[in-house]
Amino acid sequence: MLKEKKDWQALLLSMSDPLIPYFSKEGARLDLGKTGVYYDQRAVSMEGISRLLWGFVPYYAGGGKDPEWNLRLAKALAAGTDPEGEEYWGGFSDKDQKFVEMAAIAYGLLFAKESFWDVMSEEAQDHLAAYLYAINDYVLPECNWVLFAVLVNVALKKLGKPYSSEQLERYLQMTDSFYCGDGWYRDGDSNQKDYYISFAIHYYCLVYAAVCGDEDPERASLYKERAMIFAKQFIYWFDESGEALAFGRSLTYRFAQVAFFSACVLAGIEPFTPGQMKGLICRHMEQWLKKDIFDRDGILTIGYGYPNLIMAEAYNAPGSPYWGYKTFAILMLPEEHPFWKAEIEAFPEISLISAQPQADKLMVNNAHHAAAYPIAVFSPAGHGQSIAKYGKFVYDSCFGFSVAKSSYNFFENAPDSMLAFIIDGDCHVRRIGIEGKIEAEQTWSKWSPYPGITVETTIRPDAAGHTRIHLIESRIDCEAYDCGFSVAARDEDRVVCTTDGSSALAENVFSRCRVQAVGEVKGEAQVASVSPNTNVLYRKTVLPCVVYQIHRGKQMIVTRVDAEVFRA
Repeated sequence: MLKEKKDWQALLLSMSDPLIPYFSKEGARLDLGKTGVYYDQRAVSMEGISRLLWGFVPYYAGGGKDPEWNLRLAKALAAGTDPEGEEYWGGFSDKDQKFVEMAAIAYGLLFAKESFWDVMSEEAQDHLAAYLYAINDYVLPECNWVLFAVLVNVALKKLGKPYSSEQLERYLQMTDSFYCGDGWYRDGDSNQKDYYISFAIHYYCLVYAAVCGDEDPERASLYKERAMIFAKQFIYWFDESGEALAFGRSLTYRFAQVAFFSACVLAGIEPFTPGQMKGLICRHMEQWLKKDIFDRDGILTIGYGYPNLIMAEAYNAPGSPYWGYKTFAILMLPEEHPFWKAEIEAFPEISLISAQPQADKLMVNNAHHAAAYPIAVFSPAGHGQSIAKYGKFVYDSCFGFSVAKSSYNFFENAPDSMLAFIIDGDCHVRRIGIEGKIEAEQTWSKWSPYPGITVETTIRPDAAGHTRIHLIESRIDCEAYDCGFSVAARDEDRVVCTTDGSSALAENVFSRCRVQAVGEVKGEAQVASVSPNTNVLYRKTVLPCVVYQIHRGKQMIVTRVDAEVFRA
């Protein structure tokens, strides 16, 4: 059980020690796998090293003692930034992945200078400072990336090295322009409201507040104030067992989902009691440790509930999952800090439904599971499986969601929590919403799955599930499958499936989902098997649904989806 600081220190080392055999001679390369990614191998090498710093920086800043890891990482930073060295991480281009990895290095220089800067030679320090400064000379995407440059410039400034005050102020102002209100930011030039708001924008702003409170008290206070407001809404992304909502991109970062609350503790703000925050963080990590997230050598895999490349993004390299080490920020806290002194408390008491229009979601705090009802607002550029990650009617902490292997047929598409139109054998679902709104107790969206078909969907959640009302206008005849949650059907889940006219039920040892046609138009219920490895949490699932016959003209179909989770 994770409870005391020593437990978390031991966890960090136990998760990191399996990586040791994969370090290169000079330490600046960490070869953890052979899967591909859109950026070059030198950036992959830098990422593998730098992401470990999210864990080891707070470990050493908080008094951790492991000189071998300290030497290994300091040596890697020196070798990777030496322009004459064999393991040099290389130069840059606009929007370079290496700028992402600079944030963790800046984090190290800000909080653990003695461990990572002071142990370097003067020449190595100059190389590292010059390497980091380069972030000011290239174009960054206008999103959470601009905060990488903020952290780098703050670190260089505090070290007395050249930095850009102009870029620092520019990127701080740009970050403020992302603010939407009610504690929410948008991720820059996209409108996505996902975990990047928590484990990126708020996280970096709280780091800034922690290190720049004296010299920039107004911004530091503002960032803390916004984080306090955000926390009261973000808590809905978790359930009482510690599980987090499966939603959006970068799910392979896994336990980074709770990193925002670690940053809150680091910055000295308490949106909840120390015991409640400790309980949330510890339970969350313990839930992840129960899952198949490591390979046979103990290395974190690309995937979510198990190794899975189908749901991955183009920027998921073998070392990418170690972004999750951001949660270890709590290791910076001294033993006498109230966080470590506190007894673990239960999940905070929150209301059943929380309308969060700035997040483009209606959140529901069900018994034993958390659910989000979005209106399909996301970047059309996409990052991989964007329709599955943002376009579904509901996302859940227990049931997860499925990603498509193809759009060719229902089996491969696995369209859980979707109304899927089958046309010429292909599956067509909600993509980006045409219009949408969040109301006090319901969502509404207008969308088109296929030319000639327009749907207006109203969803009304309650404690037991939700009701979907679809107003469909179609120029063609076709079938439509209104699908519930995917239900885990691994051997150990002992799933049982039943159908009764217009009602379909799938039930296993810890959950159940029933889907039923409740309007005037009756459909045919079924529990469908779908392709394995499509659900992000479970390797094998079944999908209860109702099949409706769609005819030319206008019609209304109404489907009830009930879901229950039994886990304690």
